[in-house]
Amino acid sequence: MKRILLAIAATFAFASAAAAQDAAIGIWQTEVDDGSFAHVVMQPCGSAVCGTIQRTFQADGTPYESPNIGLQIVRDMVPNGDGTYNGQVFRPSNGKTYTGKMQVTGDALQLQGCVAGGLICASQNWVRAG
Repeated sequence: MKRILLAIAATFAFASAAAAQDAAIGIWQTEVDDGSFAHVVMQPCGSAVCGTIQRTFQADGTPYESPNIGLQIVRDMVPNGDGTYNGQVFRPSNGKTYTGKMQVTGDALQLQGCVAGGLICASQNWVRAG
């Protein structure tokens, strides 16, 4: 019984350490889009990374209470092991979900939403906010 408990504890410790080392984990500031920007909390969701809007701001930096706070916009981004991820991106302004790609380099994150099998993509460059 003791070995089983130790094995379970080691598994959770390893999973937590692996998640903490993921470069995408943290708070990211989006680009201004439709007159506002957001802070998005990126955190583990199973073996992937997901991002939820935590705070919203007018383009001039004034905080405001958007109905999008708490909305998950980065969904099931699975790491490829080289700083790139594949998953889905939800755009609140039009209510559409896109094929998503993400790349993290230091304190910069490029997020893409794509259609037509990835042939047409729109991207945003986010910066680490915390």
